[in-house]
Amino acid sequence: MLAAERRGEILEKLHSEKRVIVSELSQFYEVSEETIRRDLERLEREGFAVKSYGGAVLNEDVSIELPFNIRRNKNASGKQKMAEIASSLVNDGDHLFLDASTTAIFLARALKNRKKLTIVTNSVEILIELGDVTGWSVYAAGGAIQKGYLCFHGSKCESMIRSFYMDWAFVSCKAINRIQGMMESQEVFSGTKLAMLESSRKRVLMADCTKFDQSAFAVTGGLKSAGVDLVITDKRPDNGWMEYFDQNEVRCLYPDSPA
Repeated sequence: MLAAERRGEILEKLHSEKRVIVSELSQFYEVSEETIRRDLERLEREGFAVKSYGGAVLNEDVSIELPFNIRRNKNASGKQKMAEIASSLVNDGDHLFLDASTTAIFLARALKNRKKLTIVTNSVEILIELGDVTGWSVYAAGGAIQKGYLCFHGSKCESMIRSFYMDWAFVSCKAINRIQGMMESQEVFSGTKLAMLESSRKRVLMADCTKFDQSAFAVTGGLKSAGVDLVITDKRPDNGWMEYFDQNEVRCLYPDSPA
């Protein structure tokens, strides 16, 4: 196994178990403890881990952007619940923007029983996911590939998005709070999502419970200013959030929410 592959697996274990032990990893991978310590030092330099005596713990700073495969598996059950709610809103023949979030991948899969959909996305992963679907029109909102991410971004990507007007925009975010609104880890992601929201008739934010009351580097905008009509999440938000949604004329759907 290559060192990069081993570090990726260690990071997955860190994410699921919150801590790892050097001696256990050494035995499992059949390498020296010194090799494992170097792996953990590398993960610490990259911001993913915090070394501790005999091992390391996960750095749970929300501003740290995890690798795509880790983010895709994070709260997978919550993303599946949100995808089921979102897919129930979509009719055959609808036109949709799907952003490059891992949540949107779950939605793309949930939509496969629909007919004659038109999808515009900047996600390479969604393009691959929908590559074998027949009867749909799928467009890549192309541009520059963002290093470390399976997505397109930039002015060309945003220009193509704005050349369409869709029935739905389904976007996610890195974090959301009641002061700054929606936020992303990088400014380029905010621009793409805003272009989708501005070019759609119905605008939906899909954000699981881990995103609420958090903050990140780049402000995308408030729900009202961005024109968000609907928030879909995986658990009922607290009363403060429900009042905030009412004040901003935003509907909130979650599992077992009132019809």
